[in-house]
Amino acid sequence: MQPSRHVVGMIGGMSWESSALYYRLLNQGFKKRFGGHHNARSLMFSVDYDEMLAFAEQDDWEGVARALSDAAKRLEMAGASLVLMASNTAHMVADQVSAAINIPLLHIAEPTSAAIKRAGVSKVGLIGTRFTMEMNFFVEALQKEGIVVNLPDLADRKLLHAIIVEELTLGIVSPESRLVAEAIMDRLLTRGAEGIVLGCTEIPLLLNEADYKFPLFNTTQLHVNAAIERMSVSPVTVSGSLVQGLLIGHSSSA
Repeated sequence: MQPSRHVVGMIGGMSWESSALYYRLLNQGFKKRFGGHHNARSLMFSVDYDEMLAFAEQDDWEGVARALSDAAKRLEMAGASLVLMASNTAHMVADQVSAAINIPLLHIAEPTSAAIKRAGVSKVGLIGTRFTMEMNFFVEALQKEGIVVNLPDLADRKLLHAIIVEELTLGIVSPESRLVAEAIMDRLLTRGAEGIVLGCTEIPLLLNEADYKFPLFNTTQLHVNAAIERMSVSPVTVSGSLVQGLLIGHSSSA
């Protein structure tokens, strides 16, 4: 089987630690699927995480949308036929970014909800940054698919946010923080969650789903897997640009 000639464009830098993980998983997955010396045709435009974090902490989501829309446009102009934002929190502005380009944006919640449903799970706990946990854009995307979402309590949300922003995005992975995250997951499971969504693209640096007996839904891996699936179909020509028949339409991002 030969891969298509699609180019996946990734908006990275949120943080670069998870961007590097995206790049590695994408190419590992592509090689596993097609063998030989194949790797994914890809582009990455990295924004400055310090700037993005400042926008988010000031509740300036218009600033985030402008920066990410500009990045998406640059990827489109460079030849990308599909865009991924390598960050859960960035999907707060997915609609604005999708509207700014003429190629599909693959929303991270779509493959996540599909995986949850395939697993027969109807109630999940969500861990991630405080933005992802508290601002509803991710929760509502899952709820639209009939999935019940439990959130950690306020104290636990603060702990998780601090671990992500003050440690993982800086490349710090500590056993102590792993124990904290595991205790938070245990509390969510005690409250009825049947599985846990790793709703931050840095969390897989801390938690490995193979280490746990309950379902862990790794949004980073699921996002990459979905991109590989879509890159594997034959391209069709629409209005002079290459897109895939199975891709999410650019106007349908949730």
